[in-house]
Amino acid sequence: MSSSREGSGKGNSASSDSAHGPSQDVTDRLNSALETAEMASINLNLAALFAVYLSLILRWNQRVNLTAIRDEQGIISRHFVESIACARALPLGIGSLLDLGSGAGFPGIPIALCRPEIFVTLAESQNKKAAFLQEAVRQLGLSAKVHGRRAEELGEQYDCVTMRAVDHMAEAVGIGARLVKTGGWLALMTSQPETAGLQSAAGPLFVWNAPIPLPGSTERVIALGQKIA
Repeated sequence: MSSSREGSGKGNSASSDSAHGPSQDVTDRLNSALETAEMASINLNLAALFAVYLSLILRWNQRVNLTAIRDEQGIISRHFVESIACARALPLGIGSLLDLGSGAGFPGIPIALCRPEIFVTLAESQNKKAAFLQEAVRQLGLSAKVHGRRAEELGEQYDCVTMRAVDHMAEAVGIGARLVKTGGWLALMTSQPETAGLQSAAGPLFVWNAPIPLPGSTERVIALGQKIA
């Protein structure tokens, strides 16, 4: 399924003027990684925002365990490319999205960057990670919000709920499934062997598309399920 045109970065706090020097280096490496994955490149304004995001992750990761992958190239080739692939795989017509157990913001922040028509809520119950997400939203100028408590406390449903590398994933999928509107989508970034169990955990109200392979892996996939009436 194709996504809408990716955001240009206009109106965000990081201007296109920053797409020089270190930002240009990130632009080149990110687009090279996308090319290796046989994915379309992103424009300079959007790449400049990913450079700001990368800088934030590297700085905060020195004192908060945001991600086990700590080198720039690993973050670009694994976290960024996979999250951009997820953003592009999401169906059109999604207006609201919950990234459950957002951690360092994957895939929620890249979705907010690449799909600016989607209002993203980043749910993260760990205080230090939630503080990082607040800072990332501020620095990137995103029209997104951070929910710094447990997802069960949310009093609304969403057009889409995403999950990637969440602790106790099967339990989290059950929670996320209840937060999806009828007709909405559950997007699980997982491994092929775990897919059937997670689909079962979502319950009988979901109809699943064929898993979408993620770039750079023989096992990692996006499982997209639509909630029926």
